[in-house]
Amino acid sequence: MSLYEEWSGIFNEIRSCRKCRLHESRTNPVPGEGPLTARVVVIGEAPGRKEDESGTPFVGPAGKFLNTLLESAGLKREEVFITNIVKCRPPGNRKPRRDEISQCLGYLSRQLRLLKPRVLILLGNTAAETIYGLAGVEWHGVMKDHGKVFEIKVFGVEALSIPTFHPAAALYNPRLKNIILEDFTKVVKPIIAGLEKGSSQP
Repeated sequence: MSLYEEWSGIFNEIRSCRKCRLHESRTNPVPGEGPLTARVVVIGEAPGRKEDESGTPFVGPAGKFLNTLLESAGLKREEVFITNIVKCRPPGNRKPRRDEISQCLGYLSRQLRLLKPRVLILLGNTAAETIYGLAGVEWHGVMKDHGKVFEIKVFGVEALSIPTFHPAAALYNPRLKNIILEDFTKVVKPIIAGLEKGSSQP
């Protein structure tokens, strides 16, 4: 089986998944979006209403803000892989439950093992708490630890990780908008620049 066939197989499994209760209320699963060559992976909490309708991650107002954030860090949306901790929308946009997360993590694990990203951008407490829990990193919450850089090993993949607030949080609390933007421009951007510099060297 080729790498691409394995990658496509994961997406097909997610689209037909019945592992937890979320399949009962979803319209479309949201496996993720981005190239198999992505060195940067963005991980959010769960799909929202717009994402559930389209099957594509971060397409609503929070998605537009994410696009702006990526551009501010020198990234194009089409060159990163964007996904969530759970692939189906929880009813009423509630927080995913632990059993739902545990049932879904196998998909994220396989995606990351194939991608082997250099950088993980974790959006919101659920994404950070889940990933850092698996990596054995002490997590104090996004309010305290946003914008910090953690070297982690998760699912057998070694990467730099940067947690920040979920873009949707800025829609409800405009004060967070500049904080998130600063995390991307002052923390993510230099890391991306370092990746670019490293890849251009012979």
